[in-house]
Amino acid sequence: MSIFVFGHRSPDMDSTGSALIWAWYLREVKNMPATAKVLGEPNNEAKFVLNYWGISTPEVLGELAAETPVVIVDTNNPDELPDNIHQCQIREIIDHHKWVGGLATKDIVNITVRPLGCTATLMIELMGSKVADQMPDGLKGLALSCILSDTVAFKSPTTTDQDRNVAENLAADLKINIETYANQMFQAKSDISGLSDISLIAMDSKDYVINGLKYQVSLLETQTPEAVLKRKAGLKKAMLENIASNGIDQIMMFVIDISKQEAILIVQDDHTKALAELAFGVKTTKDTVVLPGIMSRKKQIVPALHRSLDGNCNLAA
Repeated sequence: MSIFVFGHRSPDMDSTGSALIWAWYLREVKNMPATAKVLGEPNNEAKFVLNYWGISTPEVLGELAAETPVVIVDTNNPDELPDNIHQCQIREIIDHHKWVGGLATKDIVNITVRPLGCTATLMIELMGSKVADQMPDGLKGLALSCILSDTVAFKSPTTTDQDRNVAENLAADLKINIETYANQMFQAKSDISGLSDISLIAMDSKDYVINGLKYQVSLLETQTPEAVLKRKAGLKKAMLENIASNGIDQIMMFVIDISKQEAILIVQDDHTKALAELAFGVKTTKDTVVLPGIMSRKKQIVPALHRSLDGNCNLAA
């Protein structure tokens, strides 16, 4: 039986690319049958990269049968995985996020979680440089793309020296100019034409339970924030409707301006306004607030929310 390798729902570049990289490693190096899958349609950036390197998009994972062998990449959060993940044979977990807890395995498995900017960086480390050099150029291109995406071309505070070194070595091997190529990726990510408001909100979103409330924190990284903000009325309406229908207590949407290296929070209600002022020390009377230097959800936004909300009963009401 083939091992299914997949990442989180709403697949981004790292989730999509890392599944393909590790499936190749299992097949070609470990002689184990493995197939990359995605849990939904990849975002525009991932689609651009797959097309650029001539790699087919992995099939969307269907219903998982019990006892299916799986490898989980770029997440360890059961809320981001198939509902019956605990009925599967989890063989391995490879991730670079904070450990959430809640995943139960049937046997002792390899779990590797390291504080790096990207899962693909960790995979290169795990397989070793000699094996990584054997990867086809297309997969090397995917690994480079994953790193540039997750670190926002080294602008994110999640970037480590290891991420930078691996990316620069891959770019040199592929004869790729990092700045030029990253701009092409970000232009593809910035194309929101044809996407509904709810699709924009869900495209890069993660759920967190903080002080008893369920928060959906959505990011939209773009070189053209003005195109997103033109649609803020529709986005605010979609957020409020989604809160009412999906059991989410609050949605916070941050438009990340890649060029200016800042976040723009869309303020759709008084709760968001109060939380923004408490978490980020800002004052606003408008429906957007600019947060200079904020680029990372896991290293800046979510920790700020935890610091402001943990034990704060006024905002838990």
